[in-house]
Amino acid sequence: MTNPTTTLPEDDILAQALNWKKDGRKVALATVISTWGSAPRPAGSQLAIDETGQMVGSVSGGCVEGAVIQEALEIIKSGAPKTLEFGVSNDEAWEVGLACGGKINVFVEKLD
Repeated sequence: MTNPTTTLPEDDILAQALNWKKDGRKVALATVISTWGSAPRPAGSQLAIDETGQMVGSVSGGCVEGAVIQEALEIIKSGAPKTLEFGVSNDEAWEVGLACGGKINVFVEKLD
């Protein structure tokens, strides 16, 4: 997703977040700070979210990404950064049909 007033590529997450800020939007940035085992996105991956839920980038996908977006919307309101931890053991992963478990830590902060 890009702002209609810019011509930035969708993968330029930080630039898009800054453009949203320049447009007067409230924005949060989520960054994968560590992973262990199976994780869909590596450390350093980012997701920018504006106050309306518009987003660009990715930190995981599926349920994890949905939870990160919900937390980001709360952090936009509160201003308090937070580190989120998501994980599943190898045994739990096998039970839900995944090949292996993993853990991901995501730092979410409001951009001021």
